[in-house]
Amino acid sequence: MPGSLRDSIERASVPALGRVAALPRLVPFVVVLALVLAGLFVSGVGPWLLALVLLLLLWLLYLGWPRLTGVERLMRLAVIVLVLAVIVVRLAPR
Repeated sequence: MPGSLRDSIERASVPALGRVAALPRLVPFVVVLALVLAGLFVSGVGPWLLALVLLLLLWLLYLGWPRLTGVERLMRLAVIVLVLAVIVVRLAPR
């Protein structure tokens, strides 16, 4: 039987995670922070930038899920729900 979906996603993620891991620790944080701030304050493309952050968070959550404790899972899910709520608010007409 071929590998599971999780195995396939983990194998496909190795090159990207390797490149991110090779960066100085501050760089990924600053990039995500810049995307979030731009998503909050730039009109038009803001929600799309936040959606990009949401996809990144979902990808990392999926990869880390088996190794997380219950509290860690809840904290990460809360952040995802918060980002999703911000996207909905930004997309809602005024």
